[in-house]
This record gives sequence, C-alpha cells and structure tokens, in this order.
Amino acid sequence: MKTDCKNLNPAPILPPFLVLHWPDEAATAQFAQTLATKPALRNAFIELEGDLGAGKTTLVRHLLRALGVQGRVKSPTYTVVEPYELPNLAPHLIPPLAIWHFDFYRFTDPREWEEAGFRDLFTAPGLKLAEWAINARAALPQPDLTVKLTTQDDDSRQVELHAHTAIGQALIA
Repeated sequence: MKTDCKNLNPAPILPPFLVLHWPDEAATAQFAQTLATKPALRNAFIELEGDLGAGKTTLVRHLLRALGVQGRVKSPTYTVVEPYELPNLAPHLIPPLAIWHFDFYRFTDPREWEEAGFRDLFTAPGLKLAEWAINARAALPQPDLTVKLTTQDDDSRQVELHAHTAIGQALIA
C-alpha cells in the first residue's frame, strides 16, 4: 500500500532544550514578556536553577509583571511560597490565573511538604515557579520546563531551557 506523504501533516519535532544568551536584565525582561504570551504557561511547573545571584528571582519578577501582577513581588526565601492571583479580566473567556512562587532554598524536611499542603498546590491548576527545587526533588512532580541560569564572567547569563513535557515544549517553541 502506497501512502501519499504530501497529505501527512506531522507535528514539528522540537528540541528538548535551547541555549540562550542574555547580555543584560533587559534581555531577561524580554524573555519574560515572550513567555507570558504562551497559553501553556497557565498550567506549567517551571523549575529555576542557578547559583545565588544568578537571576532566578529577577526572572520571576519580570514574568509576574509581564503577566500583570501588581504590587511588590518578593522572594519567598523565608516564607517558602508566595501566592499570586490575577483577576479574571474576561470572565466568559479566561478563568483567573493562580500563581505560586516557591523557594526551597531552606527546605530540609520532606514532612514540611505534606504539612504545608504543597501537594495540593502542585495538583491544582495554575502556574508554579520553583527556585532551589533540588532541595525538594523527592516530593516535587516532574517540571514541565527547567530554566538553568549561569552567570558569565561579563555578568551576562547563559540560559539553558530544558523541556520535560509537551507543556515545556510548547513554552520553548
């Protein structure tokens, strides 16, 4: 049996990762603006990796601003999680967006995961952003996207985007 390949329309195969270079904070802001336009972001889990001062929280701030979060955006280093909710601007079209920004830098006891109700947060709809996820790796679900930030000698950033799921691939497409 002969198949007519002209009529087949396979989905494009996306690379599992991309490497970017951000020369300055303006490039971080531009990336955040672009990411904020992706519909898949509404239910994504994004893991942020990098040394102290690499720009993880800065990226989150720019992303939250791009999504429309008003007011102070602070690091959840001591509180472990900072919740945000964007209002429902078009009730008949889009439900409100719940966002949770986690920082597991000080996370040491896996029992904290259950006691704090994080399992419920990670199974609920919304955007989850996690810094220092390595400290809670055993309790966390697989991220959709890992963003690894590495500071270069000239203070620019090398950024590796690793998609682990279809949502992650949609985010880096």
